[in-house]
Amino acid sequence: MYLPRNRRQPDAQYQNKLEYVLQNGIPDEETYQGIGALTCFGTLPRMVFDLANGVPLINERKIGFWRKSVAEIIAFIHGARTIDQIESFGCDFWKDYKGDGVKLGLEPNDMGPGSYGAAFAAYEKPDGGVLNQFEQLIEQIKQYPRARTHLITPWKPYYAVRGEHRKVIVAPCHGWLHFRVLQGKLHMRMDQRSADMPIGVPSNMIQYTALLLMVCQVTGYPPGNYVHSFSDAHIYEDQIPWVKEMVSRKPRALPIMKLDPSIKNLFDFRPEHFSIEEYDPHPAMSDIPFRK
Repeated sequence: MYLPRNRRQPDAQYQNKLEYVLQNGIPDEETYQGIGALTCFGTLPRMVFDLANGVPLINERKIGFWRKSVAEIIAFIHGARTIDQIESFGCDFWKDYKGDGVKLGLEPNDMGPGSYGAAFAAYEKPDGGVLNQFEQLIEQIKQYPRARTHLITPWKPYYAVRGEHRKVIVAPCHGWLHFRVLQGKLHMRMDQRSADMPIGVPSNMIQYTALLLMVCQVTGYPPGNYVHSFSDAHIYEDQIPWVKEMVSRKPRALPIMKLDPSIKNLFDFRPEHFSIEEYDPHPAMSDIPFRK
């Protein structure tokens, strides 16, 4: 599915998005995180990756933790709702949030019924049961491939908004998904509500690409485009020096991702079933400020 390395073109889409926010972001001095940010609301152009040209594991800085990002999305599609459950899949991104659920009336490690895992795998149905959205997605793609309704949502409005009913540590920032079969290929668009461009977005890019590749493998379709679109895209003020450095670095060709071909069930995938090859990134930036 991938072009040979010497035919894959350098990709600067992520780099261009960073520069766009630096140049066009509206100053926002009243963020919940307590530090100002440059914010583009609805104006940041989407990224479109033809996966034949490689997978969007950014090379503006080395992402050595990519397997944890894949582990996170695998945990979510399994319905992992507690931080301990997420960590059992190999992702420790949420360790600093342990205990935060208490103030919302949750158990200390519970992400809440409005979290990703609860929405993806336990969406409440009118009859009182719950729906696993990914089970339904796979069934529908196989039975009705030409449908335009291959959709997934991470959003439960009753639990996710701020106020007395809020039951989620962090309201879902990403995961609005639309799949489409066109000319024999499976394409996927991911809409992102809130996008920390230097920290969160690189993780989201590779984990949702991995998800598309998983769905392709179990449905039998080769992958087409991975489309990543943004609603609220921001760079915090104290991240700007690192962003400027990334923008200055020369674009390089994207790597390739391989999956264990023996896995035929979406829920059988684990992080060790993925490998990255031909990755040639610029040096890592492990000290970019992170906003909880």
